[in-house]
Amino acid sequence: MIQFILNNQLIKTDKPAHTTLLDFVRYDENLRGTKIGCREGDCGACTVLIGTMKDGKLEYMSATSCLTPLPNIHGKHVVTVEGLNLPNKLNQAQQAMVDCSGTQCGFCTPGFVNSMCGYALTCVEPTVESAISAIDGNICRCTGYKTIERASAQLANKLVSKDKSNPMDWLVANEFVPDYFLDIEERIKSIKTETYNSNGVTPIGGGTDLYVQKHDDLHEYDLDYLFDKSELNGISFDGNTCILKSATTVTDLMENKRLLETIPNWYKHLKLLSSTPIRNIATIAGNIANGSPIGDFTIILLAMKAELTLTNKDNVSRKLMLKDFYTGYKTFDKKADEIITEIAFELPVNGTKFNFEKVCKRQYLDIASVNSAISVTTNGNTITEVHASMGGVGPIPKYLAKTVAFLTNKSISVSVIKEAEQILQSELSPISDARGTEAYKRLLGRQLFFGHFIELFPETIKMEDLL
Repeated sequence: MIQFILNNQLIKTDKPAHTTLLDFVRYDENLRGTKIGCREGDCGACTVLIGTMKDGKLEYMSATSCLTPLPNIHGKHVVTVEGLNLPNKLNQAQQAMVDCSGTQCGFCTPGFVNSMCGYALTCVEPTVESAISAIDGNICRCTGYKTIERASAQLANKLVSKDKSNPMDWLVANEFVPDYFLDIEERIKSIKTETYNSNGVTPIGGGTDLYVQKHDDLHEYDLDYLFDKSELNGISFDGNTCILKSATTVTDLMENKRLLETIPNWYKHLKLLSSTPIRNIATIAGNIANGSPIGDFTIILLAMKAELTLTNKDNVSRKLMLKDFYTGYKTFDKKADEIITEIAFELPVNGTKFNFEKVCKRQYLDIASVNSAISVTTNGNTITEVHASMGGVGPIPKYLAKTVAFLTNKSISVSVIKEAEQILQSELSPISDARGTEAYKRLLGRQLFFGHFIELFPETIKMEDLL
């Protein structure tokens, strides 16, 4: 039995676990404000809010309900646009959309309103920039966005005086959310729910891949729901080693204080990974196990010399370097009963610099044409250790072993970087597809490789000297 609070109502359901939250709220609860758009987490029309107890407090996030299986909201609070309505008037997000003419056909509007209300619930230091960023997972095909951005800015300005000591009381008093929100945390605590147990054959985390690829076939799958298993959640540090449990999300990494303090531009890099609702539910192990040749976080971890821990059903574990995990297109050094339980990597300290670059058709919410990452350790002007990776240039996420070997113990100079780029090209095997021709991807590989050194060593490497 799956239990959760949907808006202001306690739900108990024995629907099949693979049922998406989108289908449940629309067809079982007749809440039609949550729209069916792409069913791939791309358009944001199905955006809802999910409140989860973390460290004794209820925390909300936006999520795409089309990719969320019911077990992933067990014991939580789910909010659709109907659950944000105030008696006889509009809430602040809805009013901002009206004031700024932010809607035309209206199909996307509930998703935008949910994302904006999610921002109101979660923001600590409201700014116009971060308010607009909160709607990066929502697409409108009518207005051209400027009116919606103005609505987000209006919302951010009204949140400046938010009471940080009693945020929920303030949000209710100032008509951002209805008053039933005041009781939800205690109601969630009072629900007598055991952890949802599953032990299926096919592992699933946030659902952002499997529900896209196999949506129509999931009723035939014996799924093992991993997203909320406590033993698979968390970020820890052992000295300079960062250890990620497999169900860690991109948002978890974006908000981790030590990573933000240790890795320059960490937030900026991860902001390029999909959109807010997807980053909130996409797991790191899922990105790795997807095996996509352009998996963004896989490319980042390859450059960080990451090591995987694989654990089987008998709880026997083994370790494997991520660069050795991929044996071919969508094939891995992984047994059928193994899952990724941990990912470990060294923090870039003591003279090590890190950079990530990505080119795609849209800045956010899009799959890369080519992406690349590098970590470089130097002693003076000499490269003592380097790890580099590139995606979109072959059948697997590519660790650039030959390029790395050439660069090790070389000085940082224009001539060395140019020679390294020639070696880089020998490692690439891109194909022409919808994201670009082979020649275009080779050009992107060249430009991103040069871009790393221009970004990390601006006093030594100048763009005009390389191009």
